[in-house]
Amino acid sequence: MRKSYRQDRLGEEIRKIISELLLREIKDPRLSGIVSISAVSVTSDRSYATVYVSTLKSEDGNIEEQESILAAFKSAKGLIKRELGRQLSLRHVPELLFKADNSMEYGRYISGIIDSLGIKGGDPDKEGYEEE
Repeated sequence: MRKSYRQDRLGEEIRKIISELLLREIKDPRLSGIVSISAVSVTSDRSYATVYVSTLKSEDGNIEEQESILAAFKSAKGLIKRELGRQLSLRHVPELLFKADNSMEYGRYISGIIDSLGIKGGDPDKEGYEEE
């Protein structure tokens, strides 16, 4: 089922508000690293919003650190929902679900596989490109 324009718009507004709260109001020490909201997906009935949280961390991807960051967001859920209700003027504020966004790690994994194949990529318009 295709997402509607309103779902996308609501998800983007939720992302902006949570990102601003993260910068200005949420003072949890577990969120002291570089943490960002990469995306928000809202269900079709607008009752749930899944918030994807990405962190800039070392290559190994510390699981305990991710769980700690998700726990910090869950403990700040009340503050976030109150601000969402105040700023969005919704009758029902969606229930927030926080999930770790592992797309950066997956991208590094795929890049490593491509590099291990030894395929030389290049732009055919640039000098030094060799056709096989």
